[in-house]
Order: sequence, then structure tokens, then C-alpha cells
Amino acid sequence: MPIETANRKDQQASAAQAREVIDVFHEISTLLNADLDRQTLSICISLIENGVNPEALASVIRELRKDAEETRAEIQSSQ
Repeated sequence: MPIETANRKDQQASAAQAREVIDVFHEISTLLNADLDRQTLSICISLIENGVNPEALASVIRELRKDAEETRAEIQSSQ
């Protein structure tokens, strides 16, 4: 088997495993009503793998959601 074909198969297997991991995390997120989509989960996992503190990341996400909700409320009240 040529090296390129073996490398391609390894990359495809790695991509499939990554999708499975994201799917599992998405299921957990849904069960916990965390409201995180697959893309957001993927970004969070990447940040944590690169050394970001998970608790700090969770705090930032909560704060961003709070700010977004306040902004939505302000927009609705001004209409």
C-alpha cells in the first residue's frame, strides 16, 4: 500500500474519531441543557487542549450569554 494512501486512511480515521467525540460531547451538552452546538464544542475542546482553564472558559461563556441576553432585552425594550 502506498504511503500516501495509508496517510489518507489515517487522516480519515482520525477525522471520524474526532466527529464521534464531538457527537458524544454534543449529546452530553444536550442532556445538560448547556445549549452548545457542535462547532462551539469543537472550539471549546480545542481551547482546553491548548491549555485554557476549563472553569475560566465556562465562566467566560456564561458571561457572554448574560451580556447577549441583556442586549436582546435592551433591543426589544427600545422597539
